[in-house]
Amino acid sequence: MFESSALSGTKSEQYDQLLQQARALMHGEQDRIANAANLSALLFNSLPDLNWAGFYFFDGTELVVGPFQGLPACVRIPLNKGVCGAAASTRTTQRVEDVHAFPGHIACDSASNSEIVIPLVATNGTLLGVLDIDSPKHARFDADDQTGLEAIAAAFCATV
Repeated sequence: MFESSALSGTKSEQYDQLLQQARALMHGEQDRIANAANLSALLFNSLPDLNWAGFYFFDGTELVVGPFQGLPACVRIPLNKGVCGAAASTRTTQRVEDVHAFPGHIACDSASNSEIVIPLVATNGTLLGVLDIDSPKHARFDADDQTGLEAIAAAFCATV
């Protein structure tokens, strides 16, 4: 059974706690949609200063919105567009301090000012999609956020 608990300690320690909570949520569950839905809710409700947290899944051609928390989102994103497309096509995390300065940024929510997008890659190298998190704060995400969110993304990919 999952029990939510308040995060405490340094940012790194908080991400360790969040990773433990994420693993508990996904324990024994292999359904990608169920795990993405629960992780979206966990991240959105645990991390401060977010206005969107969710998943886009790769359908073989483009990214298609999956479970998320926040305002309605863009449904389809080509791999050559926006922060999500850049993360998916390069398979590298994109940490953007000011999305308005990012070439080709797609403004699904005009309140978003910074964004971090982590590619989701299966153990066999197949692109699954991306984990996308937005904030109304400029420069909201730092190296600790990136490390912590990449660990959570890896835990998600291990269940697929």
